[in-house]
Amino acid sequence: MKHVHYRWIMVGAGAVIGCLAIGSVFSLPVFLRPMGEATGWSNTGISSAMTIGFVVSALASMLTGTLSDRIGPRPVVVAGSILMVAALLLGSRSESLLTFQLTFGLLSGLAIAALMAPMMSSIVGWFDTHRSLAVSLVSVGFGVAPMTMSPFAAYLVEGHDWRTAMQIIALVVAILMLPAAMLMRRPPAEEAAIADTIAATPEITVSEAIRSPQFIILCLTNFFCCATHAGPIFHTVSYAVTCGIPLMAAVSIYSIEGLAGLGGRVVFGILGDRLGAKRVLVAGLLAQAFGALAYAFVRELAGFYTVAAIFGFIYAGVMPLYAVLARENFPQRMMGTVIGGTGLAGGLGMALGPLAGGLIYDSFATYTWMYVGAWGMGIGATLMALTFRQRRAQTTPLPQPA
Repeated sequence: MKHVHYRWIMVGAGAVIGCLAIGSVFSLPVFLRPMGEATGWSNTGISSAMTIGFVVSALASMLTGTLSDRIGPRPVVVAGSILMVAALLLGSRSESLLTFQLTFGLLSGLAIAALMAPMMSSIVGWFDTHRSLAVSLVSVGFGVAPMTMSPFAAYLVEGHDWRTAMQIIALVVAILMLPAAMLMRRPPAEEAAIADTIAATPEITVSEAIRSPQFIILCLTNFFCCATHAGPIFHTVSYAVTCGIPLMAAVSIYSIEGLAGLGGRVVFGILGDRLGAKRVLVAGLLAQAFGALAYAFVRELAGFYTVAAIFGFIYAGVMPLYAVLARENFPQRMMGTVIGGTGLAGGLGMALGPLAGGLIYDSFATYTWMYVGAWGMGIGATLMALTFRQRRAQTTPLPQPA
C-alpha cells in the first residue's frame, strides 16, 4: 500500500511539532527570574500565565479535536502553529502583567489545543500494530523539548533581555513548526470511510462515548496524573535556584529529566504493546507519585539529577498510554473528540501546578508542600486507573500493510 511509509513521516512530523510546542510553553520557567527582575512582576503572576494557558488548552481541546474529525488535522494543526508564534511575539511585547497573561497565556493555550489533540488522534489512526511504540516515539519530541528549547532559552536570556530572547524563539518556531504541520494527514482508512457513501450503523455514538465509564475514568486519571507532575515540572528549576544552584546548572536538571524521558517513552511504549497499556499505566502512575515526592528531600545538584532522571523516565513514559487506551476503546472516527476530551481533563490538571506552586512558594518561601501535594495527586491517579475496564464491544482493527 502506498501509505505504508508515510505513517513514519507522520511520527517524525509529530515529534518535531511536539518538541517546539511544549518547549515554547515550558521555556517560561527559564524566564521567571529575568522577567521578574526586569518588570517587577510576581512569581505567581508570571506563573499564572501558564495556568491560563493550560485552562484554555483544556477547554478548547475537545472542540479542536472534534473539528479535526470533521475537516482533517492539517488545517487545525497549521492554525495552532500560527497561534504559537503569535503567543511568543505578542507576549514578548507585553507592557503589563495582565497583557502578558492574556497574550502568552491565552494564545499558547489555544495553540496547544489546536496542535495536540488533532495531531495525536490522526497518528493513532495510522497504526494498528505497534501503536504504543508509535505514539511513544511521537511523544519523544515532548521529551526532547527540555533538552533543546530550555537550554536554548537560558542561553538567549544570558545574552539578551527576555523580550528579545522570546522573539528569537518565535522565529525558530515559525521556521520549523509550520512545514511540519503541513505534513499532517488523515489516516488512509479514515479517508476511505469518509469516501464510502454506504451508510453504516455506528457501534457507538459520540454522545454515548463521552458518557461511557471508560471515557470518564480516562479523563479523571489524566487529570490527577497531570496534576501530579505539573508543579514539579514547572517549578523545579526555580526550586533548585533557591537551593543555591546556578541558573544554567538548574536548567540542566530539566534537561536530565527530558533525557531520561526519552528512554521512558520508548520503554513504556514497548511494554504497553507487550503487557497491555492499562497494566503499564497503573504501575507508572504509582511510581510517578513517589518520584514527585522525592524532590522534597534533595538540595544538592547530584540529588536533583538522580530524582530528575527517575521522575522524567516515569512521567514521560505514562503519558502516551492515554491515547493508546482511547484508540483501543473507541472508533477512529471520533478520536479527535475522545483524545481532546482527555486533553481537557489533563489540561485542567496541568493548570494546578504552576499556580499552586507559585502560591505555595510566595506564602511559605518553600516548595516542600507542593511536592507533598503532588504525591497525593499521584496516588489519586493510581486509584482511578485501577478502576478502568475495557469496553466489551471492540472496534474492528484497521488493516495494516505488511
